[in-house]
Amino acid sequence: MTDTPPQLEGWTKWGSEEPFEDHAGPFFMKIDPNGGQHLSAFVCEKRHLNGGDFLHGGMLMSFADYALFVIAHDTLENEHSVTVSCQTDFLKGAAPLGECVYAKGEVTRNTRSLIFVRGEIFTGEDTLATFNAILKKIAVRG
Repeated sequence: MTDTPPQLEGWTKWGSEEPFEDHAGPFFMKIDPNGGQHLSAFVCEKRHLNGGDFLHGGMLMSFADYALFVIAHDTLENEHSVTVSCQTDFLKGAAPLGECVYAKGEVTRNTRSLIFVRGEIFTGEDTLATFNAILKKIAVRG
């Protein structure tokens, strides 16, 4: 289990074990108990950067994939789902080391089998990337 960084005190992880997300991030979430905006975050470390000292695009896409499930948390209501599409647009690659990178967004449509999500990844006033995604609801394997 990964310890919560001091900058994200009060935030939680998705579940007890998320091997890839813990390795890539680790990523954290803050669920608004009143059904408001759910947030995702990670702390920018040297290992998250590319050779040009910018956040690696793969890191931003992995974080977007995590965040879209946090954004859709209330819509999922104990259902399982998988990402079928995620388009990421990179706007700015700089994030200071040790600073928190956040994601927020909204569900734009919820059908019987699909959930459409859009969101943004940001630090302070800087939007680093935006994303649009589709989740497919799936039956739980028994």
